[in-house]
Amino acid sequence: MKESTTRATILDAVSDIELLARTGAGDTQAFVALMQRHNRRLYRVARAVAGNDVEAEDIVQAGWTHAFAAAGGFRGESQASTWLVRIVLNEAFGRRRKQRPMIEIEKLDDRLEAEVIAFPSNRSNPETDAERAQIRKMLEKAIDDLPPPFRTVFMMRAVEDMTIDEVAAALNLPQATVKTRLHRARARLRWTLEQRVGANLNEAFSFEGARCRRITERVLAALALTTPDGAP
Repeated sequence: MKESTTRATILDAVSDIELLARTGAGDTQAFVALMQRHNRRLYRVARAVAGNDVEAEDIVQAGWTHAFAAAGGFRGESQASTWLVRIVLNEAFGRRRKQRPMIEIEKLDDRLEAEVIAFPSNRSNPETDAERAQIRKMLEKAIDDLPPPFRTVFMMRAVEDMTIDEVAAALNLPQATVKTRLHRARARLRWTLEQRVGANLNEAFSFEGARCRRITERVLAALALTTPDGAP
């Protein structure tokens, strides 16, 4: 076990290309190191296309099985990370075409950046419940920080779902004024949330911990591989 841990630490300093070469030669631990290094990026890419956690994990798992089979043929014509991303995108787009045949890959590709910051799925569990609570608190604080005239219009229209006519009548304002305040409130909210989220954006959809281990173990099990210490 100690030797395995020591070797894993050494592999942390090995380049992606060398890890791929060793993977192609049957080095399972090099493959594990490669997965742990790139799991998060591949997951985020897969999730951008899939739009949900479960399918994204399945896509990453399938992508890694394809990468393992093709590792010996990698010629270094692109960065290893780019090669891996393309494998995952091919898998993700292939699934999407089967689910929605009329969607063009170009349209999905155009939406990739917009969808990568999707909110957690509706499925209820302690992790997503905590994320929703954190998002709600952040949004509530941003709304509270709006200037009162903007905050009032925004709350009535966006939160309470009142019509423009109803808001204008209630506040005794012209409809044009209500629309202007609503537009400015949304712009301020967008800017505020971008400032608060931006600093932590690289931590979004983290793949560390249980999720990373789960995908790694699933890939190894699917390929019937074991590490030198006998662990799957």
